[in-house]
Amino acid sequence: MRIAVEGCAHGELDIIYETIQEMEKVSGKKIDLLICCGDFQSTRNLSDLNCMAVPDKYKDMCTFYKYYSGEKLAPVLTIFIGGNHEASNYLQELPYGGWVAPNIYYLGYASVITIGGIRIAGLSGIYKSQHWMQGRYEKPPYTENTIRSVYHIRNLEIFRLKQLTGNIDIFLSHDWPSGVTKYGDENILLKGKPFFKHDIENNMLGSPPTMELLEHHYPNYWFSAHLHCKFAALIPEKGGTRVTKFLSLDKCLPKRKFLQILELKHNSDLPLTLHYDLEWLTILYLTNHLLSVKNGIHYMPGQYGNTRWIFTPTEEEKAIILNKFNCDLRIPLNFTQTAKPYNPDATDVSFDSPRLLINDQTTQFCNTLGIDDPSVLLQLTSSTKESKSNELLMETSCEQISSTHDISVSFDEDNILSSTFDGSVTGNAFSRASPLNLSPKSNNEEQESEISNSRSVADESLNNLSSAVNYDCTDDSNNHFIQTEPNCKKFKRRNYSMYSNTL
Repeated sequence: MRIAVEGCAHGELDIIYETIQEMEKVSGKKIDLLICCGDFQSTRNLSDLNCMAVPDKYKDMCTFYKYYSGEKLAPVLTIFIGGNHEASNYLQELPYGGWVAPNIYYLGYASVITIGGIRIAGLSGIYKSQHWMQGRYEKPPYTENTIRSVYHIRNLEIFRLKQLTGNIDIFLSHDWPSGVTKYGDENILLKGKPFFKHDIENNMLGSPPTMELLEHHYPNYWFSAHLHCKFAALIPEKGGTRVTKFLSLDKCLPKRKFLQILELKHNSDLPLTLHYDLEWLTILYLTNHLLSVKNGIHYMPGQYGNTRWIFTPTEEEKAIILNKFNCDLRIPLNFTQTAKPYNPDATDVSFDSPRLLINDQTTQFCNTLGIDDPSVLLQLTSSTKESKSNELLMETSCEQISSTHDISVSFDEDNILSSTFDGSVTGNAFSRASPLNLSPKSNNEEQESEISNSRSVADESLNNLSSAVNYDCTDDSNNHFIQTEPNCKKFKRRNYSMYSNTL
């Protein structure tokens, strides 16, 4: 199987595809798959263009819109992860991945897929410590802050990726794993990028969470981009036999090293089509209750709690998920347009204000798997805030009327704050466990109550799952639950377990 790996695409799809076709003519060999390592810039129209966190002088429609509108068809199957220069409003419609155009597939915030038996994992975005432990609270129209924080990776994605077992053939990240330069030729790197020296010397270059993932899994290949240069390294497993081949590539510009051809052995009995990874699907299902759309501190489960904190699936759990998909893990070809594509010949250059949209692909995926669509949760959150705002306004107005006319008015709080949403979009919107959110501003009683409620719902959900397969999830011998004293309050350092490579 021949795979072309691209660094930062920056919307130049025409140039990238033309380069691939020229390489095919020269070699006489077909390229089966194109992988892009971020800054894909899937801008459909001017509204999307204004959802990119770049200076105005760099806002260029480029050529993706032609593939979105159907004017052109991608000549090679393409997959990509998100970077820091993206149409974030469009990618936010597909948090678990999906087709952004025919034959062009986005991996979502984090994902694992297979093609021809080759297992590919990806992580979108870049690392910024100030947003690392927050939920996915951003939504269009973005503010000056959220237009950047929306593409910052979160602890939930890393936590989920650490639950994976087995070999990973290819791993994709936009920014480099922290400390990776010491495994390659730093002198050559600094000749081309001398301003990297300070960050390298102070261990500030790259992403610490992605290096933790690399050292947790040691995939065969790791591809990155972001820093606009080509750099190779070999990272050996400490005390082991595995070695990860790391390669970062440049952006798509003349005389830049932005494309690399890789040949991998694949299962010739399998079609070269995209498939979901069963273990990853099961992890998404088991950790759905950890999803948060709040901007407060959001902790992952740890060994000091009394609920499940290891979510590596059992065979029984994977069997349940496989049954949900009717034993067919092929990714459906269900692309649909959700916005009007750009028309370069149009005389009207105005654009609609970006807004949060629900994508049918995500709805179908969430309904099948039985998990929540973050966009739906964001809409529900906005609806609740609006209801509370209206309630406050009504109370204020009635107090004013009452003081003037001496009338008494009462309100039914349950009716005012109630939602008419029936759960049909995600299929499981109100049965999810509340995210465990230990806000430093909360008092101890509120924290203990929130933790207790979260655990009881999560435990009930997990027990229902285990009973469906006649499997006792609370059995200590299976090492899925760590039992502690009933009233243990060791919560301050519970999130440290996610940094451990011994999950």
